[in-house]
Amino acid sequence: MDPNAPIVRLAGVRLDRGGRTVLRDIDLTVPRGQVVAVLGPSGSGKSTLLAALTGELEPAAGTVEVLGRPVPRRMRDLLELRKGIGVLLQGNGLLTDLSAAENVALPLRTHTKLPRPVIDRLVRMKLHAVGLRAAADAFPRELSGGMARRVALARALALDPPLMLYDEPLTGLDPIASGVVMDLVRRLNDTLGLTSIVVTHHVHETLPVADHAIVIANGGIVFSGTSAQLQASTDPLVRQFLDGQPDGPIPFDAAPRGATVPEAA
Repeated sequence: MDPNAPIVRLAGVRLDRGGRTVLRDIDLTVPRGQVVAVLGPSGSGKSTLLAALTGELEPAAGTVEVLGRPVPRRMRDLLELRKGIGVLLQGNGLLTDLSAAENVALPLRTHTKLPRPVIDRLVRMKLHAVGLRAAADAFPRELSGGMARRVALARALALDPPLMLYDEPLTGLDPIASGVVMDLVRRLNDTLGLTSIVVTHHVHETLPVADHAIVIANGGIVFSGTSAQLQASTDPLVRQFLDGQPDGPIPFDAAPRGATVPEAA
């Protein structure tokens, strides 16, 4: 991959789910090394965008490039691409019958042929990176919400992916745990040389660590710029989202006519 090429590039992308268009005319370029916040109200299609980046959802139109090449359709090629993408799910996805260390080791045991002592050392390094080396033997039920989220982060980093995708990483966390997680996102991005895309509706916790922000609403990108530019925006749609106003360009019931189920955030 060309080190100067964008790590993610979308051009003229349209994404459909359930027979309806969720996002349209999406043009997005993510340079290497940045933390990019993808913001928007619930149901705006933020997670649908992530699904296109991981190859879970094929675009109805346009092109999606990740890690310097179009997202492949063949499953074998897609699985190879996904090794370079770390994903932190909002539900953590930890296996409850495995310890924290065993959860972090799972990708290494599945996708590499490294000997057990090397895997154990890498696991300790990943847990240390998120401040949880002492919790290696704890099970998910013994961890607080914030600690479990950090274990999931360590697991997402296990294969040293150049690209990290965070899907609502602050869901269910208190303000202190939210601050810890977002500080980790920024610090790990810089120290490990990552690129991070953070999908969230938690504006005030995310903007301080983001280099760039985009806002998705009403089926498309309505803002793209720095965090400071976003805060200073006078666009009525952007201001409605940032200020939490119930009335404005974003309707309370955003589902289009004919849709029976609102799109997931």
